[in-house]
Formats: sequence, structure tokens, C-alpha cells
Amino acid sequence: MTLRTLLEADDVRRAITRMAHELVEHDPDAERLVLLGIPTRGAVLAKRLGEQMTRIAGREIPVGVLDVTLYRDDLAGQPTRPTRRTDVPVDLDGATVVLVDDVLYSGRTVRAALDALTAFGRPAVVRLAVLVDRGHRELPIRPDAVGRNLPSAKTERVRVTLTEVDGADAVTIEGAEQ
Repeated sequence: MTLRTLLEADDVRRAITRMAHELVEHDPDAERLVLLGIPTRGAVLAKRLGEQMTRIAGREIPVGVLDVTLYRDDLAGQPTRPTRRTDVPVDLDGATVVLVDDVLYSGRTVRAALDALTAFGRPAVVRLAVLVDRGHRELPIRPDAVGRNLPSAKTERVRVTLTEVDGADAVTIEGAEQ
């Protein structure tokens, strides 16, 4: 098995900055914009995106956390995970919600997030921002802002590490030697 680094700390920082600009361009007045990060690393990315978007838009962008654990359709086939705290900082009715996650793969986590959102209101628009889109979608889900498109084999493992969780920023891919 080989481990390759695809993005280093500066690359991750630049990707987040680019994504922040793209998201503000989609919603220039940012009046009803809110970011909801999917734990664990999506929540960290949402915080970073929110800081960048606040600087760009010139107004505070609310940032929260949306735990999707109990809304997943694959709980039976995976180890039990502890639920995390959900924090929705504003009323979502009529808001533009940006769901934020680290890696988009099958789309099932995003589907669970869409289900979880219904417990907190009815947003006017829901967008999706991911640091890495690796393809292999099982559901018709497409991100609005992507840090890096990364075609990969299903047998490969893409891993995002972030300083706040893992001690360093990077995106790596692990797979069989070619």
C-alpha cells in the first residue's frame, strides 16, 4: 500500500479561500446565509469557511454543526458511532444553508444531512461545499463548491487531516501500489 500526499497545508488553505469566494459569489448579499458543518472535519471546515466568508462579505456568517448520525441509512453495516452535538445558530426557514463536509464519496452522508435539516426548518436553498470530491456517487448529489476534484479508485482511501483535529492540514490517498 502506498500513501501519497495530494494537498499540503498551503494547498488546503488556498482551496478553502477559493471555496469561500465561490460561495459568496453565489449569494452576494449573504443576508440569510448559514454554514452547517458535518462532524467531524466538516465542522472544522465550516468554521474556517465562515471566517473567510465573513471577511469577504463584510458581515458575520453564522456557522453551526449538523450531526447526521441518526439519519444515516448505513448504520446497520457500520460500527456504532456516538452522536455529536448539533448546533443550528439561526432559524433556517427561508435561509440559504451551505452544508460543509470534508470528502464527498457516495453521497449518503449528504442525503442524511438533507434529512436532518428538516428537523430544523425549511431553507430556501441548500448548497454543498466539500474539500474533496472523489466521485463514485450512488445518489444524484453534486457539490456547489469543491476544493479539489480527485478521481480515485473505490479501493483507495482518501483522508483529510486538519490541524484542529489531527495536528496538521493535508489530503492523502492510500491505495495499492501501481
